[in-house]
Amino acid sequence: MGTICGERFIKSVVDRLSSVVCNKVPAFLNVTDIAGLVKGASEGQGLGNAFLSHIKACDAMFHLCRTFEDTEITHVEGEVDPVRDLDIINEELRLKDVEGFNKVYEELERKYVRGNEKKLKAEFDIMTKIKTVLIDQGKHIRFGDWNGSDIEVLNKHLFITAKPMIYLVNLSQKDFIRKKNKWLPKIKEYVDKNDPGAVIIPFSGAFESKLMEFGSDDERKAYCEEVKCETALEKIIVQGYKALQLMYFFTAGPDEVKAWTIQKNTKAPQAAGRIHTDFEKGFIMAEVMKFDDFKEEGSELACKGAGKYRQQGRNYVVEDGDIIFFKFNAGAGLTAAKKK
Repeated sequence: MGTICGERFIKSVVDRLSSVVCNKVPAFLNVTDIAGLVKGASEGQGLGNAFLSHIKACDAMFHLCRTFEDTEITHVEGEVDPVRDLDIINEELRLKDVEGFNKVYEELERKYVRGNEKKLKAEFDIMTKIKTVLIDQGKHIRFGDWNGSDIEVLNKHLFITAKPMIYLVNLSQKDFIRKKNKWLPKIKEYVDKNDPGAVIIPFSGAFESKLMEFGSDDERKAYCEEVKCETALEKIIVQGYKALQLMYFFTAGPDEVKAWTIQKNTKAPQAAGRIHTDFEKGFIMAEVMKFDDFKEEGSELACKGAGKYRQQGRNYVVEDGDIIFFKFNAGAGLTAAKKK
């Protein structure tokens, strides 16, 4: 289990807000590193079953593929071919879902069709719709057209291929710096055909490892300027947030600046509830300024003077990077509890 902590955009916001305070709490993504799957993983080949079960517990996937040759790193298929690898793994993920789906569908069919349990009709119809996409069409579930009721059933079963996927293309350090690799056009062609609209991020594990060896940010910056190349880690984290439909807002006080993670389209009271349930129950208003405005004006006071510090009600939809001060009725939680 690895944790990628607050990428540099978040860090820069927190640093600027916390110039006179002590504690800084960035947002983070939890990333589970799952060993490479092999052909037949859905049937238990390699460590397939154990690792595929780990994927079911995740909310999205970074699909990592290798494009570089290295005599010290063997390839289970004998030679490097990332397009072949992408195809194998995507099919193994689908087959694992087919296996799990069939168990659920057969039991549901037995109860609804043969057992005449009419209350199961809605779920059976949705599962039949899933069957059309997953089995009849041989596609990943996320390519289907799903409504709210469908999504409730999909969330119940945690199908692997329903999860968002981002493609990470691991290049050699040399290829990453020169921004060239023979496989990149072929990978893009494959993804455009089989997963249209999906994000592809070229990066280099070797380059990122090299950056980690430097003792300070200044040394890393100097090296990046020398080779005219930047880390891809920030982009990977930001796209990970987007794939999960996540965003963040900031709170700042005399002792702490903190980044809070919420789902997109979250309204102000529910965002307040991420801090404490009483904040949501007793929500009065949210005082909001944008980080870009704060950066431009230089201070909260200047934002107020420029009319960029606004009071928002309970229907306000929080935007990515908002800096928010919540006002709430401290006794609302107790009042609500007494009424129950």
